[in-house]
Amino acid sequence: MTEQTDGPRQGPWAPGDNVIDTIARTTCHDTRHHIHYRADGGIRSLSLAELDAGARRVAARLHALGVRARDRVGVMAPNRIEWVLLDLATLKLGAVTTGIEPGRYRPADLVAEYALRLLFADAEDLTGPPAGGVHDIGEVRGWALDPGAPDDDAPALPPHPGYGPADICAIKQTSGSTGPPKGVEVTTASVDRSIAAVQAMFDHRDGDNLMVFLPIRFLQQRYWIYSALAYGHDVTLVDRFTAVETARVVSPTVVMGVPGFYEQLKARLVADGVPAAPAGRGAAIQEALGGRIRYLWTGSAPAGRQVLRFFNDAGVPLYEGYGLTETCIVSKNHPGAFRIGSVGQVLPHKRVRFDEDGVLIVGSSHPVNTRYAWSPPGATEKVFLPTGEVRTYDVGHVDADGFLYIDGRVDDIVTLSGALNILVPLVEERVRELPGVHDCAVFGDGRPYLTAVVSPATPDLDGKELARDLAELNEDLRYEQRVYAAVIADRPFGIENGLLNAQYKLMRADIGARYAGDLERVYGQHHVYNDGTVGDAPVLVTPAAVPSRDGHGEGDPQ
Repeated sequence: MTEQTDGPRQGPWAPGDNVIDTIARTTCHDTRHHIHYRADGGIRSLSLAELDAGARRVAARLHALGVRARDRVGVMAPNRIEWVLLDLATLKLGAVTTGIEPGRYRPADLVAEYALRLLFADAEDLTGPPAGGVHDIGEVRGWALDPGAPDDDAPALPPHPGYGPADICAIKQTSGSTGPPKGVEVTTASVDRSIAAVQAMFDHRDGDNLMVFLPIRFLQQRYWIYSALAYGHDVTLVDRFTAVETARVVSPTVVMGVPGFYEQLKARLVADGVPAAPAGRGAAIQEALGGRIRYLWTGSAPAGRQVLRFFNDAGVPLYEGYGLTETCIVSKNHPGAFRIGSVGQVLPHKRVRFDEDGVLIVGSSHPVNTRYAWSPPGATEKVFLPTGEVRTYDVGHVDADGFLYIDGRVDDIVTLSGALNILVPLVEERVRELPGVHDCAVFGDGRPYLTAVVSPATPDLDGKELARDLAELNEDLRYEQRVYAAVIADRPFGIENGLLNAQYKLMRADIGARYAGDLERVYGQHHVYNDGTVGDAPVLVTPAAVPSRDGHGEGDPQ
């Protein structure tokens, strides 16, 4: 496994409908297409043939360490080429890749808790010498680069048992921001069907370069690596910190990103004086991302209409879709079937319906699974129905043309524009403990950070003191839970004004509607994008606008 090789170029093999099994059991000879990645302070490239040969060498090492078919191999690290090599090597042994969020767990605890044969962790997560099945992921590149093996002759592997449609090829882990993380065993058929559906919509092909910067511990992000091997195109692996910088160098044709990434790019272009005319704006977007964009992909959180129009009206398609860990991709806007505000038409192998409460239920011809592999008691029954369908806890509707719209959630989870899920009652509980705060409701769905509407304990709540207290509280919260703005309500929440119900619980939707103008004003004034890198950003506190006689607010915030 070296840098780009000379010699005859060979294209990809035809995968049919069995992408995972073909990748696992077939040698890739594609020297035309490459994976690009960051390492050692620069951008490196490997042909897909070299990537495959390196993965087979890693698979031989894993086999020597005892990994067998259906064993679980854990990977707990940020995006890096070693992650890809381990995943492909695990598939070549018929085993199961388990992606785990780095920085959240003690590696030694995970091996037994999740029944892992081996765990590969980033050096930053290792508190001592690797032991007990735990390895430094940095070892893997050396295994792939084994100087004792010629570039075109990776070690022979044991006979592969083959992946059947119902076999497990990976375990997805939920974010854990709404409680203890849950794990879902993923059937091979569900992956194959999703990749095939995406290919039918977007026709990824020779000349394409798909850039992935979201964490590849999320299985869907690895689809684009599988797609490169299956259909013959380039793929670029980076992280969110270097995505734009890398795009200018490698010129991707497709970028996969959460809405917050595009919001941030839009804000940067507007600050630089992007032309108002669509053609000029489109040229500026293209220049910022390397000049070859065919389309942009977004999901994982609601995308605002303004950011969607910013790109689409300029001739740079930004397609929004919808899916969950438990369902994978459910719907997607795509060329020939696109409607701003919707999350696209439902994929052919998916089906949707709404229960009596308006909750979206998703079924599939090939489900991801019908239960969690690990979860708190009762979690499986709450989400997976006896029919094999998934209760999403999202509410929405389908229009006459079959486009799906997600109108909100029925629970208390807020999804920031950066695709971070937060169980807001946990945050509200901490804010209520602050001096001068009687009650509060936290908002931020589809926004770049959380904002609280505060019900004051006294009429003279000092905004500067509250801002100071919130800033101190933020230091004790997980970064996605931090509150960077607050609106002081003009009157305490109560049953009589409809902001609490008879059990004194928050009427969250009514509070949001009552102070919608104030929340809109806050986000327009205070520009923070909470992706974990904002540090000690200040907290903006403003009083609610004084209601006028007709019920509309008037006056400016202090």
